[in-house]
Amino acid sequence: MTSTATPSIVLYTTPTCPDCHAIKRWLAEQEIPFEERDLTDPQIAEEAKARTGVRVAPITIVNNQVFYGTFADQKPRLAEVLSSNTA
Repeated sequence: MTSTATPSIVLYTTPTCPDCHAIKRWLAEQEIPFEERDLTDPQIAEEAKARTGVRVAPITIVNNQVFYGTFADQKPRLAEVLSSNTA
């Protein structure tokens, strides 16, 4: 049986994106592990587009839920999903 205490998080980012840096910093502060994928790699960009239907940065996937937009937009929704996964 899979534990919901540790959600699977994939973060699609670019090196120069301030919102990407903010999400990574916030996740690190929360001690939440994530897998980062660099959207400057064309194969990763195509993977993200196929998986999410969008071509933006940052894209955060928690389990199978997709979040995108600015850090300010994502943070409250991510906090809610992550708190329900660790409860």
